[in-house]
Amino acid sequence: MSLTAVILAAGQGSRMNSDLPKVLHPLAGVPMIAHALAAAAGAGAGRIIVVAGHGIESVRAAVARLEPEAVVVEQAEQRGTGHAVAQALPALPEGPGDVLVLYGDTPFVGAETIAAMEEARARHPLVVLGFEPADPARYGRLVTEGADLRAIVEWRDATAAERAIGLCNSGVMRADADLIRRLVPKIGNANSAGEFYLTDLVALARAEGLAPGFVLCPEAETLGINTRAELAAAEAAFQTRARAAAMEDGVTLTQPETVVLALDTVIGRDAVIGGHVVFGPGVTIESGAEILPFCHLEGCHVAAGARVGPFARLRPGAELGGDVHVGNFVEIKNTILDEGAKVGHLSYLGDAHVGEGTNIGAGTISCNYDGVAKHRTEIGAGVFVGSNTILVAPVRVGDGAVTAAGSVITEDVPAGALALGRARQVTKPGLGARLMQALRAAALSRGAR
Repeated sequence: MSLTAVILAAGQGSRMNSDLPKVLHPLAGVPMIAHALAAAAGAGAGRIIVVAGHGIESVRAAVARLEPEAVVVEQAEQRGTGHAVAQALPALPEGPGDVLVLYGDTPFVGAETIAAMEEARARHPLVVLGFEPADPARYGRLVTEGADLRAIVEWRDATAAERAIGLCNSGVMRADADLIRRLVPKIGNANSAGEFYLTDLVALARAEGLAPGFVLCPEAETLGINTRAELAAAEAAFQTRARAAAMEDGVTLTQPETVVLALDTVIGRDAVIGGHVVFGPGVTIESGAEILPFCHLEGCHVAAGARVGPFARLRPGAELGGDVHVGNFVEIKNTILDEGAKVGHLSYLGDAHVGEGTNIGAGTISCNYDGVAKHRTEIGAGVFVGSNTILVAPVRVGDGAVTAAGSVITEDVPAGALALGRARQVTKPGLGARLMQALRAAALSRGAR
């Protein structure tokens, strides 16, 4: 059955002690809710509906960046999961199909699990995702009979025998869209906390003679986040899985426990990643590239054969061609380095384009910002930029040109030309020694007084 919609509850019950909505706290370089949005999109949802309460405008802005076609609806009062899904009903598309309910604070439900729920939906009108935790604690219990789900019992309402059940409720479910439209409004009796629980759908479905089912997943997929300690545990869990997946795909991580990956990091086979490298969102590393230790990369692309670091920073818009070398203490922002270009050390290039085989000397800076607007620097192929060159944008340096060390370049340099932009050196024989002697004498005189 096709997936008509995913209803994504933004998550309730935060103990983050924060002004930031819980689902916007960063996890793997992106807002927590991005994980569930990616799962919803990967499942092929016709529509994604996000139900948000606290900080809805911030949530709406984040969702618009992450999944522009998603619809955000408000849950003005936080009255439970059943109440949250009820707020989404007016945005639910008409017609047949399925509805999948996910949670923004339960980020790790995997594609295989969602596929297993889809398969089970062929046999059951409603499917609940269960798991078997090491410590069932106060989770709701799934009461089953064969492949059928007989009931979901909340811990506080469970008998001793029911509390002994090890199968617990994750809150995630998939159901026929018509069942959702028909039964969610019938969740009419609030519990002692004044909340309406989506789990009541099981009893309502059985009252109609229907047979709900269940699917199991690993406990790690159901990890919910309500505190900063749980957020830290989720980050650690993500990093462990992401590092293992990268190495399984043929990436060398020389010190895997020190590498930080983002949700969307892409690294090709035979790439080598040194220790203490941090990947922010939007990074693609092609096969055979090497990132040396202590680099920070975000929003950039590194082509095959390129070598970066150590201690380099690639900011958004950095595009490194094949066999490019970016050395230590170099920062690249919104800049294209064509094949074979070299920026060895201690340089900043922002809003620039560097041609093939060009060498950028130590201490080079592209002055791209005039205090109001950004301007571009264009450097051709085969250029030699001398150490400590300051390129005041907008400026162009033609193919094969040379800039002398210590120059401030404020005008375009034609192809093949030599540009010098520095004051003439003046040398005064013996004056240095006499000056130092006078300074030392003055210092001694001040000390005597």
